[in-house]
Amino acid sequence: MRFWVGVTDPGWYRFHRDRSHEEVNFWQPSERAPFKNLPEGAPFLFKLKGAANAIAGGGVYVTTQVLPLSVMWEVFGPQNGAASARELRALIDPDGLSRLTPRQHVCQLISGCWYLPEDQWLVAPAGFATNLVRGKYYDKHDGKHILDHVRPWMSGQPVTVGDRGVDERVDRAKYGAPQLVRPRLGQSGFRMRLFEAYDKTCAITGENTLPTLDAAHIVPYNEAGGSHDLSNGLLLRTDFHRLFDDGLVTVEPDLTIRVSPRIRASYFNGKAYYRLDGQPLRAPSRPEWRPDPDKLRWHNVERFQR
Repeated sequence: MRFWVGVTDPGWYRFHRDRSHEEVNFWQPSERAPFKNLPEGAPFLFKLKGAANAIAGGGVYVTTQVLPLSVMWEVFGPQNGAASARELRALIDPDGLSRLTPRQHVCQLISGCWYLPEDQWLVAPAGFATNLVRGKYYDKHDGKHILDHVRPWMSGQPVTVGDRGVDERVDRAKYGAPQLVRPRLGQSGFRMRLFEAYDKTCAITGENTLPTLDAAHIVPYNEAGGSHDLSNGLLLRTDFHRLFDDGLVTVEPDLTIRVSPRIRASYFNGKAYYRLDGQPLRAPSRPEWRPDPDKLRWHNVERFQR
């Protein structure tokens, strides 16, 4: 199993640690991702740069997307590691260059985050050159001592910490070998995964202007059966999201779009919407990313206004 040790600023780390953020955006100021082919569910560790020079936390890698700063703030808010959009802009673009030439930035979604007690920070391992400013791959062999150190926190297990560090009674072997895990997504992660699955395109209209695209739940999150799972989501243009939630648009289990006659009856309009009635949904290419037919059936029965 490969994992990634990403380099970050101590201020970004402390911001998340002090707020116990379980889901964060590990962003890069550039448009080029620092790694390729890291599988979903792989460990992603936070290595602090500067004088700290230590691994201080981590989480589970979910996905990478390239987004403009405005969408980064809309999707993640303080989970970017900043208290406001202005503060985030100052961190990413201190010289204000993006105001002249709009730029996009790599966003790496990390979930299930954990933060080491400071006396348990792991000094950057041998082979991690000080001029590495983005990060480094390790595998279960050359990174064994790293995984052995952080395994209790990765496993979500309580760890007793005293003057000499981790209590000697903690048996690290009992936590088992680190492995890929299915990330638990929050709202930010839900939207990021939908960006990935639908290629940043509305599933109904084909619109791909990012600020107009919403993460829509098929079964509402607060209803029985609702979740942030990809199979319970659709990426929709804002107006279609509203119509879908109001039951004026639905998607049948065979992925056919249906538009309710109530739009015409109640609002005396809707030509732009009725053109899409009976059209196929722009479904994700991977079958496991497509909406769950049972959840679509629930929306047909419980929400759609016929």
